[in-house]
Amino acid sequence: MSSDAHAHAPIPDAGDAMPSYYEIMETAVRELLVEKNAIGAGEIRQMLEVMDTRTPALGSQIVARAWVDPAFRARLLANGRATLEELGIDFFENTQLTVLENTDKVHNIVVCTLCSCYPREILGLPPDWYKLKPYRARTVKEPRAVLAEFGTLIPDDVEIRVSDSTSMVRFLVLPQRPQNTENWSEEQLASLVTRDAMIGVVRAAIPEKTEKSR
Repeated sequence: MSSDAHAHAPIPDAGDAMPSYYEIMETAVRELLVEKNAIGAGEIRQMLEVMDTRTPALGSQIVARAWVDPAFRARLLANGRATLEELGIDFFENTQLTVLENTDKVHNIVVCTLCSCYPREILGLPPDWYKLKPYRARTVKEPRAVLAEFGTLIPDDVEIRVSDSTSMVRFLVLPQRPQNTENWSEEQLASLVTRDAMIGVVRAAIPEKTEKSR
């Protein structure tokens, strides 16, 4: 496992759980900044409205394009943020985006051990389980077991690399293109790419019903 490796397991819905330490801290800092006129409540509301427009569908389109366009894939892997900015995708924070490619020999999984850093500009809000402590702690220690709990069994000869997001660097997994999709359109391919595949906890796969119907 690489030096940035980490581990995780599916976590129940947070439901009505009490706010975490970081959620309480975020609320306190935000209210203080508004009180000091460093930012306006309207700016926060506007940003939240913009964030609501970002969903995993954007990431799925990016992955599908990388599957069909080798030149785009190469640029994406070399500099994720710059490549996406060329497409008019705005980044709200001064963060870099590193795209991690899954291969026959390497499977990537992403975690944020300290809080919930996540490529929100292209995936929207992170799932609840991504933010909870069991995933954040276990993904670093036992990634293979965590993946198995998502139904993703990784052969022993495949290296698992766990990348820990930070306040300055976010990660996006480029999953492997499913077999027997050579004649699929970019739009069809995008339909195979889920949020969880771009975090790395599952593979992109052709749904069983679709496969049988072909």
